[in-house]
Amino acid sequence: MQGKRILLGVTGGIAAYKSPDLVRRLREQGAEVQVVMTAAAREFVTAATFQAVSGRTVRTDLWDAAAEAAMGHIELARWAELILIAPASADFLARLATGQADDLLSTLCLATESPIAVAPAMNRVMWANAATRANVATLQQRGIQVFGPGEGDQACGEVGAGRMLEPLELVDRARIQLTPNGPLRGRRVLITAGPTRERIDPVRFISNRSSGKMGFAVAQAAREAGAEVVIVCGPVSLPTPSGVRRIDVESAADMLNAVLGEVAGADIFISTAAVADYRPAAPAEQKIKKTSDHMDLSMERTPDVLATVSALPDRPFVVGFAAETESVEQHARGKLMKKNLDMIAANEVGHDKAFDCEDNALIVLWRNARRELARAPKVTLARQLVALIAESYAAGKSGLAQRGSALA
Repeated sequence: MQGKRILLGVTGGIAAYKSPDLVRRLREQGAEVQVVMTAAAREFVTAATFQAVSGRTVRTDLWDAAAEAAMGHIELARWAELILIAPASADFLARLATGQADDLLSTLCLATESPIAVAPAMNRVMWANAATRANVATLQQRGIQVFGPGEGDQACGEVGAGRMLEPLELVDRARIQLTPNGPLRGRRVLITAGPTRERIDPVRFISNRSSGKMGFAVAQAAREAGAEVVIVCGPVSLPTPSGVRRIDVESAADMLNAVLGEVAGADIFISTAAVADYRPAAPAEQKIKKTSDHMDLSMERTPDVLATVSALPDRPFVVGFAAETESVEQHARGKLMKKNLDMIAANEVGHDKAFDCEDNALIVLWRNARRELARAPKVTLARQLVALIAESYAAGKSGLAQRGSALA
């Protein structure tokens, strides 16, 4: 977001205490931030605080004689590349929905041609109120982005939806809003991530060590590249990347059903999930008791999610992952050919590599090419991988178009 101009509107609410940190985080990303506060916001945080973290004089008054001598509110409305209101109180959402312009911030929102985003923050009952829901629906119909709210403990002592999203998540969403021309803009990407669990009995299951971190990093990178992203994930304890739609599943069969329900219309399918290869053939209906020194389990193959998608008649661009403990490239290339994939990313696992780690390294293979991505944090690696996927996908589409023109 280097050099991007963000006007941060702060309205009245206890969540305003997070807004100075939001300013700091935005500036760390290279953005210029101009803060505009409502009168109610000044009851929670001082203008001096925002001036210190933003490096700019805070604007608060529509009737500031010095600023308005040169039509300052119009100048501000034109200056901003994004207006982000965080927190956005129920009162401000209502005034924005009805087009009021009785203070500086609401006037700026009417006078700008730049995108507007709001991060609601309020009591859970206020958020659920029919009037608030109607106001939010109206704003969304007008193209205003609604970031959140999140769920959890609230200052009033209640628990539920209504918390303002955390500053880092708002920064991520602002970044996506400000960079709409990514290489995957307008594309729909479907991703699988994490392990699956195959039931032995009601309390036991077979699984693996996958944390899902690489898959979630790929989902974040694809969203940053402008794609509409859906992630189908097994049991993991990870926050959903901002702007990504999440579907939670448990078994390989569950994952296949979810993928088949979403794959229509997907341009790219990325299978990072560590799907169990086998499952108990006859899981017990009751807990198995410890009655002998040995227990034999009859196992059967699970459905192959990646191969199923690759075999679809109108399939997307298909990217697989191969986690291997030895002969990594050889096994990965065999999987690439056997399952008729467009691309595969291979990594060595086990012995404290890849699983439960914050970094990774990949060998990316096509039919007649390869690329090594050196060890790096998984988010960094995911961005490099998504760039390769976008490039390869575009080249494939271009090749098809050229062949189509030649046939015509």
